[in-house]
Amino acid sequence: MSKKIKSVFILVSFSFLLVFAASGRGNPAKSFSSWNECTAISELKAYVKNVTNKRSPDFIPPEDRIATFDMDGTFVGELYPTYFEYKLLEYRILDDENYKGKASESEISAATAIRNFCQKGEAFPAHFDIIHGTAAAKAYAGMTLKEFDSYVKEFASKKVNGFTGMTYGQSFYKPMLEVFDFLNANGFTCYVVTGSDRFIARALVDSIGIPSNRVIGMDVELKADGQGDAEGVNYVFTPEDTLVRGDKMLIKNLKTNKVKLIAQEIGKVPVLSFGNSGGDTSMHNYCLKNPAYKAKAFMLIADDAERDHANVEKALKLGKQWEAAGYIVISMKNDFKTIYGKNIEKSDFEF
Repeated sequence: MSKKIKSVFILVSFSFLLVFAASGRGNPAKSFSSWNECTAISELKAYVKNVTNKRSPDFIPPEDRIATFDMDGTFVGELYPTYFEYKLLEYRILDDENYKGKASESEISAATAIRNFCQKGEAFPAHFDIIHGTAAAKAYAGMTLKEFDSYVKEFASKKVNGFTGMTYGQSFYKPMLEVFDFLNANGFTCYVVTGSDRFIARALVDSIGIPSNRVIGMDVELKADGQGDAEGVNYVFTPEDTLVRGDKMLIKNLKTNKVKLIAQEIGKVPVLSFGNSGGDTSMHNYCLKNPAYKAKAFMLIADDAERDHANVEKALKLGKQWEAAGYIVISMKNDFKTIYGKNIEKSDFEF
């Protein structure tokens, strides 16, 4: 290599390192710039330092550094005034001019329950997670995966109800994105394990660089558009076929179903688990019982009523419950310097 080429190579390399460091990625001093000093981050840093040290008895090889994250309420906002996928279904059935006249009575009932919860504070019917999933399967049936991805992203571009300066597609908790960055930089493989539709989750996290094959969620039947009523095992996919969404929900990814799908799709027990609700406790307990490695589980509580919409009394009660269960609690109010970032403010809901 000539001296000139070598000098240019060194200059470019140094410039790249400066940019990389300035972004906070790989820079321990800036890794958690959106966080206050807190127990959760101290615990996470100490844990990662320990298990990535080859001389530590707790060392975990990179291939086994598996971290699982719930989505809604863990790193994506959910209190505007309910889950993104619920608001999407409400829109699809009650407001989308291209579909609302085609919805069945059961779909309309599910969407109306969402609207009544948001606007009137009425409680959801019992087992609404299943009611919603069943209605959602029907409401998007026949869409190709590309069409559905575009549909989700178009809705995600709408202004969030209850905030100024933010769209649904931007409603990520900035501090939690820094957790992803920190773990990725330390050789962890991060998976999203959510109760939301797998393809809705894929569309949302695409903008933050999470690969689609690391998203596990609620599943609906998929089929070839020329398949008709034939079972997939009896139908040969042709060059003319396109994969479309069917009208049957296969699994709602909550509680023990999260454990089941982690075992099926990842094939390894996580060593880190992040969540925010009772639907995540099974995933946490599975992680903490890892038979080979030391593990930790974190629960985020929505206890900040000034910067987000929150039921503080409920959040604090849950915080005590999570601590008693052996989980490390993350307080939005005390631990986050910012939630969604600059120039984003909580506002009244508009109906």
